[in-house]
Amino acid sequence: MADIAIFDDEAFSVSSLTAAINEQQYLPGRLSSLGLFREEGITTLTVQIEKDGDTLALVPAGERGTSGLVVGASKRTLIPFNTVHLPERFTIKADEIQGIRAFGTRSELQAVQDVVNARLLKARRQLDVTHEFQRAGALNGQILDADGTTVLLDLYERFGVERQKMSMGLNIADTDFRVKCGEALDMQEDALGSVTSTGARAFCGKNFWNKMMGLKAIKETYVNSAQAAALRGDARESFEFGGIVWERYRGKIASVAFVHDDKALLVPEGVPDLYISAFAPADYMETVNTQGIPYYSKIEPMPFNKGMAGEAQSNPLHICTRPRAQILLEL
Repeated sequence: MADIAIFDDEAFSVSSLTAAINEQQYLPGRLSSLGLFREEGITTLTVQIEKDGDTLALVPAGERGTSGLVVGASKRTLIPFNTVHLPERFTIKADEIQGIRAFGTRSELQAVQDVVNARLLKARRQLDVTHEFQRAGALNGQILDADGTTVLLDLYERFGVERQKMSMGLNIADTDFRVKCGEALDMQEDALGSVTSTGARAFCGKNFWNKMMGLKAIKETYVNSAQAAALRGDARESFEFGGIVWERYRGKIASVAFVHDDKALLVPEGVPDLYISAFAPADYMETVNTQGIPYYSKIEPMPFNKGMAGEAQSNPLHICTRPRAQILLEL
């Protein structure tokens, strides 16, 4: 029969538990499944983002033999961003493993591992939801804490730029919505400068989406077309109009919506290094100066050997490197 000494096994070391939590089944959020964010591990707790203050200029034609365009030094600045520490605690009481014994082909060790993995899975899912929440914050330009009000990082303030907003005229009867889409894309293209994108996607709040779905222009576009099913099916699915993929985004944590009900968030797709998820190493002696990975876990004995205290943690930084390219669309 299993006892508390079973946790001395190598299967419950930092490396083994960290591997176990990273191998847990992953249920991606919408932003994660889109692949907007490039994930990378870092060995430090800080990420340096280089901001180039100049725009690229075209080279004018000149006579052969004469001097060419003088290229001045670029106004580059390094902006530091700290990763966020997300610890999650759990306990495994001695009573929980008291009746565990070897059964059939499963050993006592495997049975105890199942108990630990169940805790790791719950911790992993809570961390996954937090990552989705912070990625949505990166798209909004403000990364919030779990209470939905405390600002951990304001990207617009750190980069020294203002958020771009645009009214789509959904409350005006004769608005040409296709023209408005083109204007929004032009605004986004200007913000990206010389960098090209492969497309644009708009995450819509509930009221914005309902207003848009009632537009005559959208209904007429899909009538008698192969994509008419987009309007016949679930009215919350995505569809393309005006060069933008429109999508109803339904994420919410603790009554805090990822996208405001009356707004939509227009973001570019296919831009290299626009969205980055950097992961720093855990604050354990075993992980110092190592390449960071998304999740870590460790357990240690509770006082009086009443069980094991465990922790799962992640140390991410979800960031948009060109926040002005994210356009807030309003009614």
